[in-house]
Amino acid sequence: MTLYLWVIFIKFLCYTFNMHGSDTDKQIFFYEHEFYVFSNFSSFALEWKGKLYMTSEHAYHSEKFEDANLKEQIRNARSAHDALKLAESNKDKYRSDWDTIKLKVMKEILRAKVEQHPYVKRKLIESGDKELIEDSWRDSYWGWGPNKDGENHLGKLWMEVRDEFRSKIRNNINRI
Repeated sequence: MTLYLWVIFIKFLCYTFNMHGSDTDKQIFFYEHEFYVFSNFSSFALEWKGKLYMTSEHAYHSEKFEDANLKEQIRNARSAHDALKLAESNKDKYRSDWDTIKLKVMKEILRAKVEQHPYVKRKLIESGDKELIEDSWRDSYWGWGPNKDGENHLGKLWMEVRDEFRSKIRNNINRI
């Protein structure tokens, strides 16, 4: 068997038997695995403030700006990556309060994603009590970064949203 076929075979086995090697009994890593739905790059359209965005990444980056034209350019970007790059290339135009509100904005966007997509809600509930970690080797703010000691704000926000939805479920059950 050639090396190429061995690589394909190993990838098939890992995918089939969920052997990507990251998830544990207490943690789920959601960059490009079964729980990829938690990534802002995942393909779940989002209605946000009366407009449709291709991904939550698009919505998040549009919120960095007050300029309506720039917000529209980001909303209409052809990919989440393009939305990110467009926002990064206009850092000098970020709204002045961005650093103080960005976590709140992200949490609102995640909440909207869960409310609008039953599959995302199901995956969030299926995550149980496990710690959610954005398994990004690049980003130490939103993920855990190259040294696996990052702040993991995206994972923390997802866990907060999960707790909110669990509370809603419990409250609805208690009303019955």
